[in-house]
Amino acid sequence: MSLAGKNIFVTGGLGFIGSHTVLVLLEHGATVHLIDNMANSFERVFEHMKKLAGDKADKMKFTKCDINDKETLTTIFEKEHFDCVIHFAGYKAVGESVDKPLEYYHNNFVGTVILLEVMRAHKCKNMVFSSSCTVYGMPDEVPITESAPLKAISPYGRTKLFQEDMFRDLAVSDKDWRILLLRYFNPIGAHPSGELGEHPVGIPNNLMPYIQQVALGQREFLRVFGNDYPTPDGTAIRDYIHVMDLAEGHVSAVVKTLATPDLGCTPINLGTGKGTSVLEMIKAFENASGKKVEHKLVDRRPGDSVAVWAATETAEEKLGWKSKYDVDDMCKHQWAWASKYPQGYETPL
Repeated sequence: MSLAGKNIFVTGGLGFIGSHTVLVLLEHGATVHLIDNMANSFERVFEHMKKLAGDKADKMKFTKCDINDKETLTTIFEKEHFDCVIHFAGYKAVGESVDKPLEYYHNNFVGTVILLEVMRAHKCKNMVFSSSCTVYGMPDEVPITESAPLKAISPYGRTKLFQEDMFRDLAVSDKDWRILLLRYFNPIGAHPSGELGEHPVGIPNNLMPYIQQVALGQREFLRVFGNDYPTPDGTAIRDYIHVMDLAEGHVSAVVKTLATPDLGCTPINLGTGKGTSVLEMIKAFENASGKKVEHKLVDRRPGDSVAVWAATETAEEKLGWKSKYDVDDMCKHQWAWASKYPQGYETPL
């Protein structure tokens, strides 16, 4: 699987998933121009990426840019020909989206309209889109297939679903568009070197960064929401996927997009196909870190699903991709990052 000679444009390229994906793109021979507005990332990420990229670092370029900045996007696209765009950029906190829906719709939806206009003007009509399992809302059954009903229940989820709807309309209107919608589940872990990982700004919204901070002694305990679910240990179950597996999935998606003229707009789940409960994840992290993760059982959160995991057959069939890391690997690599950079990218060098 080679992307030699291909020039890929990546939005949100300094974010958690974007940064890992750029490195894997370079490994497969691509040249990458990435942008980020720094709203949820750090310029220092690029230095870590260059270190890991080694002699391939000169095939990676970074521009500080917001997807709403049409002028700068246009300048970039006028100077370079891009074979494909991977679109990660977007606000992503479910809870925050409830408090700030207008900001989420403007950044996630309007920004994507602007990006598409620039792509169309410069005849680049290939995109891999960072979607989410949130488009399924609270699923009626698991594992979740790509044909499951779409019923997002948060402003964040709706921004993803509305973008998907826009891409579907676009592909119907113009057969030259090829768009792969990657609906992924719960990305965790870090680069196996421990040199690149997730650095949430503010209080973490997701389980793994919170577990990490408790293990580091930065937070007193983790609240486990609900222990009376109809699951083996009473806690909610989710499909956690290693960020490096996810990155490889994006490379497979780019290859598929470039090789499939009649792709249209196609959704594909990226997950492991296995569920892990909150208590199982806590135990796995304790084993990986040798640290105790203090936690307290509290009432369920309204709107939380009992169990969510992906059906992975479509990814295996259409992309030739499947996850290879298990939860123990995810926790081991997460701890390598956390113990080396306990304050993330704000850890003193």
